[in-house]
Amino acid sequence: MAHLVLQCEELKRDSSEEPFTLIKAQDHFCLSTECSQHDTGEQTQNKHGVKLLSCYRAEQKVDGGLDNNEISQQLSSGDRRDTLRDEASTDSQQYCHLSFSDIHAALRELTATVTEQKANIRALETQLREQQTFFLEELNKKSDEISNLTLSQVEELRKENRDREIVFSAALMQSNSGYFGPFTTEITLTYRNVFTNIGNAYNPITGVFTAPLRGAYRFTVSSFGHDNPSNAAYVSIMKNEGKVVMAYARQGQGSVNTSNGVVLILEVGDVVYVRLWPGSRIFDNDNNHNTFSGNLLFPLREQELCRMCFQEI
Repeated sequence: MAHLVLQCEELKRDSSEEPFTLIKAQDHFCLSTECSQHDTGEQTQNKHGVKLLSCYRAEQKVDGGLDNNEISQQLSSGDRRDTLRDEASTDSQQYCHLSFSDIHAALRELTATVTEQKANIRALETQLREQQTFFLEELNKKSDEISNLTLSQVEELRKENRDREIVFSAALMQSNSGYFGPFTTEITLTYRNVFTNIGNAYNPITGVFTAPLRGAYRFTVSSFGHDNPSNAAYVSIMKNEGKVVMAYARQGQGSVNTSNGVVLILEVGDVVYVRLWPGSRIFDNDNNHNTFSGNLLFPLREQELCRMCFQEI
């Protein structure tokens, strides 16, 4: 035990000449600068309030306790722990310092990015507003064009419809009654009693209908014979110089009535009329037995007309 105290007196704390003293407390030893004060726990303070460097716990041994090497090893271990603790504290401070620096740099970079994105968003919003204004103006222009086009088309359709309004109907006698025929040659009948003549395509003076436009037309004719068994009621619808259809009837006793009709494809300027054939005689009065009528069914474009011609072939 005296040998251990001598070893402790040789140890110095910093540059102080005050020796360390080995104190035995129950089952462990403490190193202290004051032999009159010790702690039976893990830590002991001297009279100046200085924390004991270390307490070393040792089991009771039969051979007399710790030797010099064990005490030196324990003291060296305590010094190493203090050194590692100081280095860890320094590393932690450096790490924290670097981490905050990195965070500040990242925040500055993020702030710059956000500012740039805000500027980009404002630029995009401005561009979007300009595009919206441009497209709205273009839409209004197109709308005006469509409106104008629609109005012009409506007016054109109205004109076409007015041109399509072609219809006529007329009878032979305007008043009284009388016979027509028989003649030695064929004659063109003039239907003077006009009921309808929309489009003025029919001429009651000549009895001729002139097609004002290309299209499909329908024509009908009726004839009436009375008290003349020797002469037939014989009339025909003519297109230009060709006979198309005829209405024929020969009466016995009393009277006879006949009619016929046809649909023709006419070009502009084609003429349609009715002829009374030689040897035929017809009768008319205010009952208007003999009539000639026609109307435009629909106009035809050139392509439609060609298609119809091919179908006929």
